[in-house]
Amino acid sequence: MAGQGDPLFLQVKQARASVLEPYAGASAFDNHGRRVVNGYRLMQPASDMFLGWSKGHFGNHYFVRQLRDTKISPLVETFGATEMGLFANWCGRTLALSHARSGCAVTISGYVGKSDVLDKAITRFSFQYADQNERDHAALKRAIKKGTVSAVFEDGR
Repeated sequence: MAGQGDPLFLQVKQARASVLEPYAGASAFDNHGRRVVNGYRLMQPASDMFLGWSKGHFGNHYFVRQLRDTKISPLVETFGATEMGLFANWCGRTLALSHARSGCAVTISGYVGKSDVLDKAITRFSFQYADQNERDHAALKRAIKKGTVSAVFEDGR
């Protein structure tokens, strides 16, 4: 127990090779779990005290972390354009700050350069990703309606 009536759960997840390895080369870390843990520690100002990595009997790599179900879920479906814009801005800034901790600003700035090529590429990718999410969600809704996939709705629907 982490506290009175507060069970402690540790999550063990398999860590496979990075999807970037075919393009960027093998990781500097001998264990993919260690690579993931290093990423967490770079991006989080205060990481989980249980954060660690291991190697299984069959050679699989794992990372361990404390599982906490304390996420806040804003009701984005109730947001108007102004609220959604603010929320997106806050999320973007938070993500940018966490990732900024993980790299050398001078190197990144030199790589990005002064043009807007990267900005446009990220924007294009973001719109394509959002469109794909909408298509995937529509497919999921169709599958639920057909009975191919079962779903439990939290609001009792």
